[in-house]
Amino acid sequence: MVLLFKKENKVRRMKSREKKILVLLFIALLFIMPVTGCGTTKLDNPNQKQEKSDDWMEEEKKEETKETEETEKETPASEEEEYLDVESAEDETVDYSKYEEKKETQKQQNGAVGGVTYSDGTDKEEDQYHTQPVPEGQQKPVEPGTVDIDKDKEYTCYLSVSCSTILDNMENLTEGKESLVPKDGVIYSEREVTFYEGESVFDVLQREMKNNRIHMESSFTPKYNSAYVEGINNLYEFDCGRWSGWMYEVNGWYPNYGCSRYIVQPGDVIKWNYTCDLGRDLGQTWPE
Repeated sequence: MVLLFKKENKVRRMKSREKKILVLLFIALLFIMPVTGCGTTKLDNPNQKQEKSDDWMEEEKKEETKETEETEKETPASEEEEYLDVESAEDETVDYSKYEEKKETQKQQNGAVGGVTYSDGTDKEEDQYHTQPVPEGQQKPVEPGTVDIDKDKEYTCYLSVSCSTILDNMENLTEGKESLVPKDGVIYSEREVTFYEGESVFDVLQREMKNNRIHMESSFTPKYNSAYVEGINNLYEFDCGRWSGWMYEVNGWYPNYGCSRYIVQPGDVIKWNYTCDLGRDLGQTWPE
């Protein structure tokens, strides 16, 4: 009986141990499964992140490629646009490289010596600035900027400004401007003035009017490539009829081109006269 009892107790203890082991195994499994599961999730997530990271990089590459292609497409257009802007502003913007070439070419074409050119009488047609053939023996026009002004070389010429023709046409004068017309019509009496080699008739007039505080207004006309004197002493074109305005004379000749294209020579006699009849009242006739 005692042995049987001991044997039963031993069996019970074994079963109890087995139960405990099973319980411990069960509990261990409960802890191991989530950990294993989390580990699996953590192992999967980096792959997922890596895949997302790879996808993002691919997208970035695609975007960069797209931007590069768009830039390459836009570049020629922008260059063309810039070229067109330069072309459209050609009259206002100076291209200095072309300027120097033009300068030398002009000198060679005109046979310039010290900035002076003379007509040989062979011109038969208008030039690109609508200038009629220059009479034989008269000075050819020189384009502004193609002759250097040398301030180390001073000369003298004669200058005068008159509006005496208005005295015979006062009834046509713009109302309120009567006081601007001197009694003898002389705004600037003839006098000897200094000029520098290479200066134009316009340069001389502009400086002398400024020095003597006489009003003068002018503009540049690209069509004729020359300055145009609009008004002197506040007397403007059309102030005394539809054919009125300012004209310049050099040595008894009224040049058929703008005043900034005529290079002054030592001893030249320059006269600025106001006309009320397109020069006819100044003795000027025009070919029909």
